[in-house]
Amino acid sequence: MRPPSDFLRAAAILVAISPLTACMSERSDTAIPSLYLALATPAAQVDAMTARDMISSYRGRTGLVPLTVDPQLQRLAEAEAAAMAAADRPSRADTVKAAIERLGFAGAEANLSAGYHTLAEAFSGWRESKGHDAVMRAPDARRMGIATAYAPNSKYKVYWALLVAK
Repeated sequence: MRPPSDFLRAAAILVAISPLTACMSERSDTAIPSLYLALATPAAQVDAMTARDMISSYRGRTGLVPLTVDPQLQRLAEAEAAAMAAADRPSRADTVKAAIERLGFAGAEANLSAGYHTLAEAFSGWRESKGHDAVMRAPDARRMGIATAYAPNSKYKVYWALLVAK
């Protein structure tokens, strides 16, 4: 007995699209947004552009201008985060601010911290801390750099450096 032609067409369509549906099950919309990615792993790095967008949006709600990621501040933030992780202790903000100003930036501010495992945690913690919040909302700031470094043997696991300046 021969199946109806509609049945054959439907079967042919299913065979043709089955590879496509397999690909659809691997869609990236199930991926974790970068602000929630765990940074307590050797290869993990904070997403500087997402951090910029989040901090700039926060600044915008209070009438402050958005920040741009500056390559020099980004490199300095990366070096500072790595140095803190290697020493297993946060650096002094005054030392880092002096380094920023030596690069030719004015109005340098720094959030140096440890223990936050995601960008969302760091942002929330900084927002709740008067001193750290003041850095994110520095009125004259226009540029930023942000980095993390993993310290596997540290109780903190992740060190953070957020640098802002004119």
